[in-house]
Parts: sequence; structure tokens; C-alpha cells
Amino acid sequence: MATLSQDLRERIVAAYDRGDSTRQQIAERYNVSLGMVKKLVQQRRHTGDIAARHRFSGAKPKITAAHQRQLSRLVAEQPATTLEDLRD
Repeated sequence: MATLSQDLRERIVAAYDRGDSTRQQIAERYNVSLGMVKKLVQQRRHTGDIAARHRFSGAKPKITAAHQRQLSRLVAEQPATTLEDLRD
């Protein structure tokens, strides 16, 4: 799914603020899902902003900072350690 432009996001929220249409009507008018209209209104309520939030999307890292520190320590102690040894 493509990211909505900032201009379109602003028009959707402005239509909601005018209060002359339901969220479903706004979604149909701008050819977006009802969920997107709800998401924008909720995002503005919680953050005060409607900009795309790409930095919060996607899978979370599997290797945390604690894991990285532990791996660094293990490799420093035994530089010849193989990946298989580390997995064990």
C-alpha cells in the first residue's frame, strides 16, 4: 500500500473537522479506507501530527542491544568462536 501524501492527509482531516460528512463518506470521497480515516484522526489526537510514521513500521529487530553486547563480549573473549558455537 502506498503512503498517502501529506496534502491528502490534510484534506481528509479537514473534511472530518468540518463535520459535514461521516467518516465513511470521507473515505469514499478521497478513495481511502475507513480505517485510514480513523487512523489519521486517532494519530492526530494522540500525537498532534498526521505525518507518515515510517520509522515505527515493520518488524522489530530480533537482536536487541543486550544481545549485541553479549555477542561482542563472547567474541572478545574467544575471537575464533564460530557462529555455530555462538548459537549453542
